[in-house]
Amino acid sequence: MKEIKAVIFDMDGVLLDTETICDRTWEIAGGERGLAGVREAAAACRGCNKTDTRIILEKKYGTDFDVQSFMERTSELFHEIEEKEGIPVMKGAVQALEYLSQKGYRLALASSTRGVTVRRQMEKAGLLKRFESLTTGDMVAHSKPDPEIYRIACSVLGLVPEECAAVEDSPNGIRSAYGAGLQCVMVPDKIAPSDEIKRMLWKLCASLEEIPLIF
Repeated sequence: MKEIKAVIFDMDGVLLDTETICDRTWEIAGGERGLAGVREAAAACRGCNKTDTRIILEKKYGTDFDVQSFMERTSELFHEIEEKEGIPVMKGAVQALEYLSQKGYRLALASSTRGVTVRRQMEKAGLLKRFESLTTGDMVAHSKPDPEIYRIACSVLGLVPEECAAVEDSPNGIRSAYGAGLQCVMVPDKIAPSDEIKRMLWKLCASLEEIPLIF
């Protein structure tokens, strides 16, 4: 195992508690449309970009399902909640980033969310300045679980994947990082790791508060 020089974080469900808000918006929009199995659909789409989300939703609800209208509604609801309530920072996030910086690790972000949204949310949370680079969903052709986003994130840093660790909360995120060759740290948020996912992990943490114990 090579010496780890950089730690690459996912954003949603790792640094920011956006996933809880997303679940709320999907349930509201799904309820308005009388959709069944919305929670399961949201879980399947977790960590995916718009293209892959469309594929998943059309497979579940049929090719005539108006994915664009549904996603526009969830986005509208998300912005309403974000404006009224803000987006909570995940427990231990600030302390983990401070610790890693003090230890000399380079910090980067790899999020399937669009760049403009990532920058806005991370700036509001006061976390943006801590990251050397951002690799976002609009910079890749294939979203997680495809390894493309992590390969790009490592390339931007000028490092090989074996020199980087990924911190993820979802199975799709872990599959992406593992496929790219990174050391995988999982901090589960909404989905517990299966045996398949556990075999891909370097470390499993209950929360970001445990990051200082492994780096």
